[in-house]
Amino acid sequence: MFWYQQPPRNGLKLVATTSTWREISYEEGYSEAKFAISRDKDLSVMTIKNVTSKDAATYFCAVSDH
Repeated sequence: MFWYQQPPRNGLKLVATTSTWREISYEEGYSEAKFAISRDKDLSVMTIKNVTSKDAATYFCAVSDH
């Protein structure tokens, strides 16, 4: 699963990826301290901690079946 952030008037930025083994890999500039991702068999949730106006964006998740 892929988690993306799209700030206003900007392109998509990859926040993190998760694998079927529940490993989470954060992109540079993003961390679990700010973007906590939980995942079980059929559900994945990203929680943004200590939200500020800088976090204003549209957030997307996407899956790949490969």
